[in-house]
Amino acid sequence: MPRLIERVWEASPDAYGPRSSRTSFRYSAFLPDPIHQLESHLTDAVVAEIETAAVGVRELQSSPTFRGLEAVGLQLLRAEALASSRIEGLEASQRRIARALATDEDRDETARSVIANISAMQLAVDIATGTGALTVDDILAVHDRLMVLPRERRFAGRLRDVQNWLGRGDSPRDAEFVPPPEDQVPGLMADLVAYLNRDDLSPIAQAAVAHAQFETVHPFVDGNGRTGRALIHIVLRRGAVASRIVPPVSVVLATNRSRYVEGLTAYRQGDLNAWLLFFARSLSDAAAASRRLGLRLSELEASWTETVRPRRGSGAERLIGILAGNPVLSVKVARDAIGGTFQSVNTAIDRLESAGILRSVRGDWRRNRLWECPEILALLDDFEARSAVPTRAAEPSRPAPRSAQAPAPKTTR
Repeated sequence: MPRLIERVWEASPDAYGPRSSRTSFRYSAFLPDPIHQLESHLTDAVVAEIETAAVGVRELQSSPTFRGLEAVGLQLLRAEALASSRIEGLEASQRRIARALATDEDRDETARSVIANISAMQLAVDIATGTGALTVDDILAVHDRLMVLPRERRFAGRLRDVQNWLGRGDSPRDAEFVPPPEDQVPGLMADLVAYLNRDDLSPIAQAAVAHAQFETVHPFVDGNGRTGRALIHIVLRRGAVASRIVPPVSVVLATNRSRYVEGLTAYRQGDLNAWLLFFARSLSDAAAASRRLGLRLSELEASWTETVRPRRGSGAERLIGILAGNPVLSVKVARDAIGGTFQSVNTAIDRLESAGILRSVRGDWRRNRLWECPEILALLDDFEARSAVPTRAAEPSRPAPRSAQAPAPKTTR
């Protein structure tokens, strides 16, 4: 059973603030149960929601509406990273990040952190495509990719060796939650990886449990939330339920943040059904939003092709195909994406600009210019606005029957 470990906080007599800041005190840290052999007894309602989510996610992988599937997948990955960053208080618009990705100039700390989150998400995808067993080092690599700011590098890719806590303040005195003591972290992470390497579980239930356990362990000094949500992508891709596209579940989690926190709290209190119900609904909602976005992007691409009527295999046709994933671009970005000479890329850009598909937004000299696709950016803004409305996942779950709330819950496939 989970238990609390009583610890002593040794305050510094030289600490700033009120007298309480210089006074030692006792506090309790939460130690969860190991999960590598976890069996889950789920209610019929939860099993049904997991199956519904699995169908929704699998339909994305081969949906005929996803023309230019990789470009749409890239945009969904960026939406996931933006939303995951937003949960941590890092606010940035799609246009701002798209421009920052198109050039190395003028990147402030927020933009650098969000772009690092995109890179960490991509690394998670790469790790998921591997055939070997997942290791703690893989998770450390994702964290290392995420922590790019100078003040973060000292603990990047390293398990914490200090006590941390959730909540404000410079000590765990009034913390909302205190994770396990630092000396318990290596063992708990080894246990988590052993659970992740099981192949007898529903990938969706496995992703939900792994994420909640990771957030409970909180193994890093900083960056736990973003790394933990990247872990969801690893599990769903490795489990073959999302072989090409993982719905941006963080978009739903960010919208329903209070229910997200409630769900994690329920997990720590042993109510696995409540957490899995919320997670499965969130994933279903994210899959539905992804389908709508993919359809609208596909319709835009078809309308541009009808307007421009590019020759098959031409630079203009290839450029249209990558705009969903590159709504702001330079000549270099375009050339890296579609190939060809600089002259042919410039010709393709000129053709799309003449058709009103691209708009020049910066630079007097051709080599310094940026173009943006107003219709894509407007569509992404609309996607974010619609995502800001609480989804079905926000609905409170009904209490599970007492008989279903077993302390050692069996995850069904």
